[in-house]
Amino acid sequence: MVACALVGTASAHASPELAQSSRCLACHQVDRKVVGPAFREVARRYANRADAATHLARKIREGGSGAWGAVPMAANPHVSEADAKRLAQWVLTLK
Repeated sequence: MVACALVGTASAHASPELAQSSRCLACHQVDRKVVGPAFREVARRYANRADAATHLARKIREGGSGAWGAVPMAANPHVSEADAKRLAQWVLTLK
């Protein structure tokens, strides 16, 4: 799924740069499946879920399996809880 760290004192909002610096883009892209689903697919799937940002932030940090097929998402404990939340919120805007 999704994983990602702000550089310096940059904006508090997540961005492609945060996704890149957190290594999210090794497995995900905005518009196409790589190893994991495209961020837009993730945003569409969780668009109507009230706790989507919290759920995705937890998945970013803890990983998981089964939600998108046989390939599991690795845990990303190097991503802070705050950055995981920012990344999840950003991904949800991409639908």
